[in-house]
Amino acid sequence: MPDSVLVPTDAVTASGSGLDPHISVQNALLQASRVAKARGMDVGTARDEIRKHTEGRTFGVLGEPRVNVLRLNMSLDRQYNTGK
Repeated sequence: MPDSVLVPTDAVTASGSGLDPHISVQNALLQASRVAKARGMDVGTARDEIRKHTEGRTFGVLGEPRVNVLRLNMSLDRQYNTGK
């Protein structure tokens, strides 16, 4: 049996509408190598940027930490413009 990859729940259940700019930290880290390759950056740097754009629990207790993908992408666009 092949090795399996654990996929974060929000990667398969979240809305594709793009209205919520947040994804789980696990989901963002799962995509880090693909994003790094597409932007011509080091995967470690991509992971650092994910950490910088991770927001904590609401009121310190509600929900889980999450990554604001909109702000992350805007930051990456400023730093690693791919010319597109």
